[in-house]
Amino acid sequence: MKRILSSLALCLAIAGAVNAQELANFSFGGRGMKPIVSPEIQNDSVTFRLKADYATVVKLSGSWMPNPWGGTIDMHRGENNVWSVKIPLPSPEIYTYNFVVDGVAVNDPQNILVQRDGTRFLPMLLVPGERTENYGEATKHGTVSHPWYSSKILGMDRRLTVYTPYGYEANPKKKYPVLYLLHGAGGDEEAWISMGRAAQILDNLIEKGLAEPMIVVMPNGNPNQAAARTLNIPEKPMDWRDPAFRDAYVKSLCTEIVPFIEKNFRAIAKPSSRAIAGLSMGGGHTISASILYPEMFDYICPLSAAGSATPEQIATLKKAGVKLYFLACGNTDFLFQGAEEMHAKLTEQGLEHEYFVSDGGHVWANWRLYLNTFAQKLFK
Repeated sequence: MKRILSSLALCLAIAGAVNAQELANFSFGGRGMKPIVSPEIQNDSVTFRLKADYATVVKLSGSWMPNPWGGTIDMHRGENNVWSVKIPLPSPEIYTYNFVVDGVAVNDPQNILVQRDGTRFLPMLLVPGERTENYGEATKHGTVSHPWYSSKILGMDRRLTVYTPYGYEANPKKKYPVLYLLHGAGGDEEAWISMGRAAQILDNLIEKGLAEPMIVVMPNGNPNQAAARTLNIPEKPMDWRDPAFRDAYVKSLCTEIVPFIEKNFRAIAKPSSRAIAGLSMGGGHTISASILYPEMFDYICPLSAAGSATPEQIATLKKAGVKLYFLACGNTDFLFQGAEEMHAKLTEQGLEHEYFVSDGGHVWANWRLYLNTFAQKLFK
């Protein structure tokens, strides 16, 4: 018996040592080395590091660079084959980056902050400042869930992302207004959570008393998908030229998702308690939903929108009594001319609206800014 217990103790000790060694290799880059910290922000600079024993050329590529799709900065080999580069700290925002090791893109193994952009996972650099103060974690947190709804229009069960504010579970009698928040092309029901920091932004705004507590519903805007591709669910073949699929997703949103939310969540089922917003393709969906169902949403927020409306459609919206029409776009966005034209049409038809023009193009830096801005104006 003693021999068995001794053998068991030895096995546990060996297993613990192996596990400790694996953790040491991951955290420290090798036995006896100091921890590798990357990225490391120090005052007005940031340093990136990567241990790459057999590399010959290592470069850094980041979304803050003048050419974020091809520009790189050389990194330099140091002690124990740790490559590094120190650069001036970019202005406050969330950026993504990767290393290029002998021509191959590599993520930063030391950075636990990662966002998913479609099928890519990218390390994040969050530079603190006034612009990003609502992008970090608040003290009081809402809940993010992923319910499924059945769509007869699209012929499948589909996954949603739903944010409920802090206190939702604690007060079973309280009802809330709802923001339907739509992603752009290439995104899915997790895009606003992963890249848009929607939960953090709402948590912070609500905690500070700057926004009304609200439910936020983030659907999958790809009508051939049941859910994000990371769930590995086969996509449904669809002929986009078939007239039967015209506005199919928007119709599902307004006639299936909205009723599902109002039945299964404590949502206030009134136009004055419904808002819809979306970026790019989702901005087009936002405009289409407001046209097809002009009395459903009192708050309409197209962002960098791929869509427009006729004077007659705008007049119908005006008659419906929209409380807030928030149109936003970056001044170097490739859709900026369309935003200018939409702004002119809204003005001509006398539909009171806010036109928010920011610097920059078709990027998440702008869409996070827009959410942080218009969320403070909803349901008041």
